[in-house]
Parts: sequence; C-alpha cells; structure tokens
Amino acid sequence: MATSTIHPSHLILLSSLLLLSFSSTSSLAQTSFRPKALVLPVTKDISTLQFVTRIHQRTPLVPLSLVVDLGGRHFWVDCDDPSYVSSTYSSPRCRSAQCSLAQTNGCGQCFSLARPGCNNNTCAMGPENSVTRTATGGELASDVVSVLSTDGSNLGRAVRVSQFLFACGSTFLLDGLARGVKGMAGLGRTKISFPSQLSSAFSFRREFAICLPSSTNSTGVIFFGPGPYKFLPNIDASMSLGYTPLLNNPVSTATSYTAGEPSYEYFIDINAIRVEDMPIQLNATLLTINRNGNGGTKISTVVPYTVLEASIFKAVSEVYISKMAGTNVMRVKPVKPFDVCFSSKNIEKTSIGPEAPYIYLTRQNQQPVWAILGSNSLVQVNNEVMCLAFINGGANPTTSIVIGAYQLQDNLLHFDLAKSRVGFSSTLLNVGTSCAKFNFSAIGH
Repeated sequence: MATSTIHPSHLILLSSLLLLSFSSTSSLAQTSFRPKALVLPVTKDISTLQFVTRIHQRTPLVPLSLVVDLGGRHFWVDCDDPSYVSSTYSSPRCRSAQCSLAQTNGCGQCFSLARPGCNNNTCAMGPENSVTRTATGGELASDVVSVLSTDGSNLGRAVRVSQFLFACGSTFLLDGLARGVKGMAGLGRTKISFPSQLSSAFSFRREFAICLPSSTNSTGVIFFGPGPYKFLPNIDASMSLGYTPLLNNPVSTATSYTAGEPSYEYFIDINAIRVEDMPIQLNATLLTINRNGNGGTKISTVVPYTVLEASIFKAVSEVYISKMAGTNVMRVKPVKPFDVCFSSKNIEKTSIGPEAPYIYLTRQNQQPVWAILGSNSLVQVNNEVMCLAFINGGANPTTSIVIGAYQLQDNLLHFDLAKSRVGFSSTLLNVGTSCAKFNFSAIGH
C-alpha cells in the first residue's frame, strides 16, 4: 500500500503539479463540474508548531502558504507585498452587498496610488494575527481562489471561486507566523470564512473537517463539504464520531472588534472532566460562558497546547500525577513551558502512543465526548523526559479551557455548522490510521 505521507520539502513539487491542474481545468470546473467536496493539505511548521495550508489565488494563479486559524473571521493576506499582482483583484465599494456580507466596520480611503490593499471608497476590515494578538486596518477585497475537489478518498479536478472575499493586511502582521506564509486562513463562524464561502459557491451543506498531522514530516488534511473522509487503508473516519453542541459566545474573543460583536470561535459544550475513572472536582461556573463572554471551552489551532485555568490545571494535574505514580513512572523537574514532567524510562510505547491515563472531556450525563490518549496528553521534550502537554493559564483567563493543536493531532474533528455541533473521532491511531494517510498521491477521475 502506497503511503500518503508528504515531506514539506516536497510541497513545492506538489504545488507545481497542482498549479498545472488548476490552470488547465479551472474554467471547465466553473461551468460543468460540480464537486462533492474540496480538500486542502496541512503541514506542521517545525519552528513555530503552527499548521500551514496551501491554496492558489489570483490571475495568473499563485501558490500561497497560510497559517490555519480555526476561529479566524476571514482569510487575510499581505497586500503590501509588491508581488501581489492580479488582473482579477477588486475591492468592493463601500455599502455594497459584499460589505454587508463581510459585516465590515466602515468605509476606507487610501491617499496613495491605487493598488491591492489601497483603494478609495472601500470597506474597512480588521485583519488579525491571532498568534501575536495583533490587528490592523485593511480593505475588503476579492480575487480568484482555486482548490482541489475530492470524493473523500482521492484528489479530483481543480475548481475555482471567481470573487472570493478576503481582507488585505499589512506585512508587519506576518511577524510571529511560520516562515514563508503570506497570511492566515480563517475557518470561523462567519459568512466569509473559508467554509462558508466554499459551501455557498458549490452548494455544499455547511460542514468541514480538519485532521492535523502529528509530525513535521507528514501532511494532514482539511475537507470542505460532506464525507466520506477516508484515510488509508480505506478507513472512513466520519463513521466513528461523537458529537457535542456548539455554543455561542455573545462577546467577541478577537483582538479588535466592534461593540456587540459575538465571538466567531468554536466553543463547545463540555462541563466535566475525568482522568480514567476519577471525576475532577471543578468550579462548574468556569465551564460556562457568562454574560461578559468569559469562561467555557473553545478549540484553537493557533494555540500549540491546551491551556487550562489555574484551578482546573491543578485539579487535572494532581489526578494525572497520581495515576502515573501508580504505574511506577517517576516525576522529574519540569521543562518549560510545561509544569508537569515525567521520566520516560518506564513509560511504555504502544501503537497508539505512550501508555498513559486517558483524559475524558464529558457532558453532564458523564458520556465521554472526547477521549485524550497518551499520544495527545504527553509530549516528548527530550530523550529522557515526557511532559503533560497542558499549560497553566493562570487565575483569570478569558476562556477557561482552550483546547490546543497538540490535542487535535491525529484526531478528525467534524464541524457540522448546519446542526451547530462538533464531532470528535479521538485518536485515529486507535483504528489503524492517522491524519497523514489521506491519499494525496491518488488522482480520481
């Protein structure tokens, strides 16, 4: 069986092949081909631990690397870069239908020569680097975006959206992002995020799924549209999902926002935690979202490791340490940024990761929503030490639990926006596959 793993160094070659596919088929796709679903590759940057996808934009098409921001309001790109040249770039006029769709916050003027990102009487946007929590002003823009279709198992033809809306940002917004990226791909709950625009363009049901790779030497996947979501050897990960409702946070969690704007991030209904059979004693009010928008649980791809409010972190850590001690595993000096670390000498390695206590995120009926196994709870920091991959977030964080990217690796998460719920597979290693095993090498017909 051929492997689907793609080393990041091969992405340039893959991108070139895909660009040929985009160039030769996009007009046909626009007029006569209706895709079942769409797919994007995802790699893990070795330096920043950020997850990066690759799309094609503009006329002529140009490959762009973007940091994946699950809760991002929109797609933004650096328009200060003089290499932004496109015959299909446009900036919607202020108070146009596109501006209304994007929920822009006013009109903008640019006292300079017209260029991408600098036009008069345009809609003002606020692109944000959610890693550094930096935002700036920019203009709403549109251009061609091309992506590949899929039947859930193989790659298909390229398709394009001719007027894909995005925000023009500034070069300084790239500070703190992975080397070589040109912006961020927002997947949040807005009308101009990637999932919303793609589902609208191709009449998909409003749903998407992410599967992040655990290695910097492999490639994961984002699906837009309905399943199946298949991984080698012919395993449909969409068949084994447990769901929890999406919750609405009435107060924005973005760096810059207007009064009354809600959060567009993905908050989920979790109100209890267990370590193996031991319920964690928690202040239940921390797991609910109050009227000021504080508390609750959200999912993030830009936070590397899960962050817990201080009392939750203490309670989970104490039980986890106790369970590890029962298996003759020795606690050792912590290694930053982690507070709880162990000698890896007596931690058994298995096909589903390090042998470790399971952590269950549950709802009131104690039914597990998501089981976090050793592959997602322990991180190898050096040859002799593994650490609990959770961060102490202090006493008064805005959000009590932020589930980070390490806990998402090799898990399929299905965001069913039509039914306002999220499905979790738990680790795909349990069923003999991984996020690196979508078959990017297979071209369907």
